[in-house]
Amino acid sequence: MTDTSQSGGPAAPAAKGPVARFIQATELDTRLLGMLGALALIWVGFHMYGALVNGFGAFLTPRNLWNLSVQTSSIGIMACGMVLVIVTRHIDLSVGSVLGFCAIIMGVTQVWLLPQLLGFEHWAIWIITVFVGLITGTLIGAFHGYLIAYLSIPAFIVTLGGLLAWRGAGFLVARGETISPVDSTFRLLGGTAEGAIGATGSWVVGLIGVAAVLASVVMGRRQRVTHGFALRPLWADWFIAVAGSAAMIGAVLLVNAYYWPRGIVRRYAAAEGIEIPPEGLFISYGFAIPVLILLAVGIIMTLIMSRTRFGRYVYAIGGNPEAAALAGINTKWMTVKIFALMGFLAGLSAAVASARLGSATNALGTLDELYVIAAAVIGGTSLAGGVGTIYGAILGAVVMQSLQTGMVLIGFDAAIQQIVVGSVLVLAVYLDNLYRRSSK
Repeated sequence: MTDTSQSGGPAAPAAKGPVARFIQATELDTRLLGMLGALALIWVGFHMYGALVNGFGAFLTPRNLWNLSVQTSSIGIMACGMVLVIVTRHIDLSVGSVLGFCAIIMGVTQVWLLPQLLGFEHWAIWIITVFVGLITGTLIGAFHGYLIAYLSIPAFIVTLGGLLAWRGAGFLVARGETISPVDSTFRLLGGTAEGAIGATGSWVVGLIGVAAVLASVVMGRRQRVTHGFALRPLWADWFIAVAGSAAMIGAVLLVNAYYWPRGIVRRYAAAEGIEIPPEGLFISYGFAIPVLILLAVGIIMTLIMSRTRFGRYVYAIGGNPEAAALAGINTKWMTVKIFALMGFLAGLSAAVASARLGSATNALGTLDELYVIAAAVIGGTSLAGGVGTIYGAILGAVVMQSLQTGMVLIGFDAAIQQIVVGSVLVLAVYLDNLYRRSSK
């Protein structure tokens, strides 16, 4: 008899394990799963460390996670734009200074100029202020893009110069002063007790999110059928729908579990003529407005990158700039638009950051450029260009802020915090290199 086990033919492919089959069936991004796993380790690690050292864990609490989401918003908004910049093989070192300059311009507009023209606390002040900030950021970004694309100055040099120049310009405009107080309606953009939508509004947002998840799964399956693409197993679609819906509902339950402090409740009840019952009055914060702004930016930017010609051009330029130009893409004009969009998001982030602070200072946004770049890279955006996702950058911002918040809670010095953040950034780039080599 012939021993077929010693056949000289090609070896049969090894059977995939259950985890590999699950990932293949659900088509989940392995990088996303890795980041979620790292985030879970960070959260649980800091919580358990606090429980062991202090006798109680303060990280995995509604209060801390709510504050974490608000603190992530400013960096997350700019990280969405930084993805496009890095995907096209550029870098923007000026976003922190642009944020500070836009905040100063908005502060001057709403504190020094508009009250004299419209009156103090006029309803239109915050709208005009935000519009001015967005226009300022967009023009600065477009100017940077013009210097890079049409004058052929490297992005590193242009934005490094911008880092210094716009910080100095902000100091000159504000005369080195802290500009306050900002408009009370504008302050809501920063996320305070009043700058959140409450329990009912949060449930509305959560249910809309659940409906969007279910609709995306159903429509995705229909489109695959229409175009003759391979279908995911039905159980995989059910898993994605249930997991996505559970995440939405869990987020609503979390933000609604964080209540207003008793002092704010007493002032609110006195102003509204509400009698506080003996057991107390519990009013939920719900989703903070800056978090909703971040979610809106993330959704819009994801649609732009995945469903529009502009997004396809961005990835094409990042993959091979010369080939993109030969294919008829106006790479210079695209560069201007990408940096203008980055400036727009820096202006929007300036509104959130200055509203949260309740004032405009020249120091606002200091070192934010490093955290924004780190968030994008940790989120899977390759410095080699051509690879990056919006949701990855937002998750990277959450990871960065989680590290900072956790180290503050357990009492790490500022020097140690900087060492850890820098080490994580280097490790993320190293892991990105390993991932790209293995994928080849």
